[in-house]
Amino acid sequence: MGNSKIQQIFSQGRPVISFEVFPLKKLDDIDTLYAAIDRLRLLSPDFISVTYGAGGSGAANTVTADICAKIQNEYNIDAVAHLTCLRNSKADIDFLLEKLAASNVKNILALRGDKNPDIPEKDDFKYASDLAAYIESKNMGFELSGACYPEIHPEAKDMSEDINNLKKKVDAGVKHLITQLFFDNATFYDFVEKVRKAGINVPIEAGIMPVTNKKQIEKTVAKCGASIPVPLAKLLQRYGDDNISMQAAGIEYAVNQINDLIKNGVDGVHIYTMNKPEIAEEIVKCIQK
Repeated sequence: MGNSKIQQIFSQGRPVISFEVFPLKKLDDIDTLYAAIDRLRLLSPDFISVTYGAGGSGAANTVTADICAKIQNEYNIDAVAHLTCLRNSKADIDFLLEKLAASNVKNILALRGDKNPDIPEKDDFKYASDLAAYIESKNMGFELSGACYPEIHPEAKDMSEDINNLKKKVDAGVKHLITQLFFDNATFYDFVEKVRKAGINVPIEAGIMPVTNKKQIEKTVAKCGASIPVPLAKLLQRYGDDNISMQAAGIEYAVNQINDLIKNGVDGVHIYTMNKPEIAEEIVKCIQK
């Protein structure tokens, strides 16, 4: 552990279990994040991914790389650095790649990044596949992951177009996919079947976000286009105003999702922890590895 590339991590003959954390908006609160990672490390994740930090772009934005360096070298857990390209130039990306390489971080999640009308975009990259191809062309030894959408990317015309774009990412060098959050496993299984028929054979990790707060999940769902199935809608209706009960019900829902995924041979499960180790602890305790 702590010195593997994605393909090695997925060659162990069992479902991979990984976590996502994110840099806090106030960098003064970085100790809070590391306190969370202190607890997450005890759950023996196969890797921890770190989202691309807020508060700047390009050379100015090294927070994600710094966190990944600590996870990789001090916690001895494989780190996956999120890297977005929409507001980064090639020079910005070069700077960050050098920083990651110097920290022995071997894995990158290559992303386009969210569009924001208030923040100007740069011209060097348009899509995540462009970023993936550029990183591959540098021959720096990184192994690339990418994102995928079981319920179609919000900007895609249809599933066929979305899968064609996904294949471009894989052809550009992406060797592992993490899904956007979803709450209906049937949707995931249908998506995986379509992707495999399209000739995409890299590991696909199911992204699971435990529903612990009604307002937060409604905001997230509106942003990413995920749907809320009837059983989850009933839980939100019943417990939405009771945070303690909602958290317990949300953890149980996530555990049931994960156990079903594992039973059906999922490549891996990526838990969006929202920097709440207590949630991850409850889930890992109850899943059937």
